[in-house]
Amino acid sequence: MKISSDHIQDYNAPLEKEQKRQFDFLAESLEKKGLNVPSLLQKIQDLQIAIPSWALGTGGTRFGRFSGGGEPATLTQKIQDVGIIHALNKSSNAVSLHIPWDIPEDYEAIKAVAQSVGIGFDAVNSNTFQDQTGQSQSYKFGSLANDTLAVRELAVQHNLEVIEIGKKLGSKALTVWLADGSSFPGQNSFRKSLDNTFQSLREIYKGLPEDWKMLVEYKPYEPNFYSTVIQDWGTSFLLANKLGPKAFTLVDLGHHLPNTNIEQIVSTLMTEGKLGGFHFNDSKYGDDDLTVGSIKPYQLFLIFTELVAGFTETQNPNPAWMIDASHNLKDPMEDLLQSVQAIKMSFTQALLVDNEQLKSAQENHDVAAAQEILQDAFRTDVRPLVNEAIRQSGGAINALEAYRKLGIREQLIKERGSKTKATGL
Repeated sequence: MKISSDHIQDYNAPLEKEQKRQFDFLAESLEKKGLNVPSLLQKIQDLQIAIPSWALGTGGTRFGRFSGGGEPATLTQKIQDVGIIHALNKSSNAVSLHIPWDIPEDYEAIKAVAQSVGIGFDAVNSNTFQDQTGQSQSYKFGSLANDTLAVRELAVQHNLEVIEIGKKLGSKALTVWLADGSSFPGQNSFRKSLDNTFQSLREIYKGLPEDWKMLVEYKPYEPNFYSTVIQDWGTSFLLANKLGPKAFTLVDLGHHLPNTNIEQIVSTLMTEGKLGGFHFNDSKYGDDDLTVGSIKPYQLFLIFTELVAGFTETQNPNPAWMIDASHNLKDPMEDLLQSVQAIKMSFTQALLVDNEQLKSAQENHDVAAAQEILQDAFRTDVRPLVNEAIRQSGGAINALEAYRKLGIREQLIKERGSKTKATGL
């Protein structure tokens, strides 16, 4: 199924008058505050959030998975689904592939499919957290950190193969996430595990093209229950620094202990020029992978406040933006549309912060004023502004509503069946 501009125009037509009224009202208010509305619209349009290939199917937990109808059973179908999302929101122009779940059989054909729906290829993701059919060594006791040289070499080779796949598709980054760690005290040597990881990453780093980045992800716990080798941003930052200028830290919002100050982590990494990208999600307890902004919207806003300030105050390169969530209850495409919208709203609210006034309040130790400046931006209903940016780009004024009114899931079930299952899940 492919969404045409006629589909979007037919949906938007009865909504445009009310959209214009709401937008004009907000625009006038923002202009009175000295904000450049056309510039804001352009920045909102420029923010593109990649969709991971594994997110198009219904997710699950370790207790079970309840597949939804019309799931994409092939990589081609996954890319087509990302194309539908992008046609609706004009904000998701890239797919991030997970290898080996989504290895193209015909690279030119896959690139042609992606081009036909206006999609490019973002970071490629390696997988050393599970054994594959026929694998010569097991990752049961770790991969890049494993005490057994043959296992480490296998994991390194896999990552190098992922780079080669990415090169054929036009990707420019490799994301490395490790499940390596221990479930019992004494199981591993902390120092040796970390050194093994660094030595393995260094071999992978040597295989990076000059214009590529390596994004090193971290996670404090799970699937191991006592220690994780790359357990926090500091360890990731340490490894990225030792590896070289092409290595960066990747921040997954769910990969933190409760109440961690993620916005401070973002600020520090940008100051050091080592913030490589994000995996966006939300959580109540830990790595819950819930819809972005569904639990902690103010924290998401504060993170973007640091990002927006960092864009002008630091030399940090533009980060990679991607969703990483588990859609075990919702229609995955609806969840992705909600997540991208939440990201764009938080970004837009952060653009409204008067940073000069904020700096003045900080310098004068006016704590109440600083809070008011931030919360004034956060409490602004920016939906008319975000929706207008999307509308002007050719997207739907309300992407989720359009998805439902166009009967997209029903059409996908009709085309693919009610028992399909996305690969890799």
